[in-house]
Amino acid sequence: MKKIILPFILLTGFMFSQQIKFEEYDLSNGLHVILHKDNSNPVVAISVSYHVGSKNEKPDRTGFAHFFEHLLFEGSENIKRGEFFQYINKAGGQNNANTKQDRTYYYEILPSNQLGLGLWLESERMLHAKVDKEGIETQRKVVKEEKRLRIDNQPYSDAITRILWNDLFPTHPYHWSVIGSMEDLDAASEEDYVHFYKTFYVPDNAVLTIAGDIDLEQTKKMINDYFGSIPRGKEKIIRPAIEEMPITKEIIVDTEDRNAQVPALILGYRTPKQTDKDAYVLTIIGNILSNGESSRIVKNVQNKKQLAMYTGSFLWPLEDYGVFLVLGLTNLGVTIDQLGGAIDEEIENLKKNGITQKELDIQINKLEKDFIDANSTVEGVAESLSNYYLFYHDTNLINSAIEIYRSITIDDVKRVANQYLNENQRVRLTVMPEKKP
Repeated sequence: MKKIILPFILLTGFMFSQQIKFEEYDLSNGLHVILHKDNSNPVVAISVSYHVGSKNEKPDRTGFAHFFEHLLFEGSENIKRGEFFQYINKAGGQNNANTKQDRTYYYEILPSNQLGLGLWLESERMLHAKVDKEGIETQRKVVKEEKRLRIDNQPYSDAITRILWNDLFPTHPYHWSVIGSMEDLDAASEEDYVHFYKTFYVPDNAVLTIAGDIDLEQTKKMINDYFGSIPRGKEKIIRPAIEEMPITKEIIVDTEDRNAQVPALILGYRTPKQTDKDAYVLTIIGNILSNGESSRIVKNVQNKKQLAMYTGSFLWPLEDYGVFLVLGLTNLGVTIDQLGGAIDEEIENLKKNGITQKELDIQINKLEKDFIDANSTVEGVAESLSNYYLFYHDTNLINSAIEIYRSITIDDVKRVANQYLNENQRVRLTVMPEKKP
């Protein structure tokens, strides 16, 4: 067992003391447990993060991880179909789940006297969830409707999730969308779904995090009672270990979108995995280019030159790689080439001249605020603790990650921009409104 107490963090001009204490340990079945005690409010957050996302799927069985995000609310041997949400609602709580390329995350927020309920529900989900024909057919319909609403009928969504990622990752399983292919889900058998469940939704592939108004010793006993007897997984979990060839020539893709009202330009750059220090630098670069009215692309391209009605840039951090995105929607009468030229001018200026120390200090102070905001609730703390353990293998980054940002220099910013944000290393995607017949 490891107990950690966080140090004070000194930022330029400010003193903050984000002291998030926690304990972490493993059960004999491999389940990793993280506990954070906060008795300021009678609320508890219970979360389970499974180390499975869309990248763990087979090429002809895509969409499984997202599908299970829905399916595992269908019930279990001891929870009737549809009762999962009823238990939560009657207890005055809330719950949800989400799936990404690298993990699936479930959580409940409950009054602290209902901790046992949350633990029971999650243990039932892990031990013997209902993975049967009725639930599968029900969720197939749900996922198809979700895809129609969130992907097929949303402007630019299909282009980003399908075309852009496919060109950035021609080999790695990041190239298919998290929601997957409806054809693959239809073709899958009940046996396929059962095998996926038994492989990935096991204690030795999960992190249980509890944050809030708890008694530590009593909570540990309850965790052991509910989860201790769940057996380890028997299937071997294979993690993709695929290295993409470098992009050496700009990939230009033009497409039309029936839902788009104005032309869009999307630039995608493949970048290092989220644990690489350069990923931290790219987060700062994304904010400098297009986060707030004083950021460079917003200030110069969007507001001063009036070439875009919207611009944005950010790092999409992932376990194996990252994606740095720059996007813009053209103003009336502006061509894609005009917008693209102005955006490239800002990127090249950053690469050539770098940034000032004052700009860097402002960004680090903003990140400190973001850290505090993200961990201002027990549910935020639970998710942060889970993510730092699962992906960084260092749970205490909830306290020390800001120090990594503080170690970044203006030379780092210039170097990273020149290393990754090059025209010959990107996908340039243009999305035009569909031409009417």
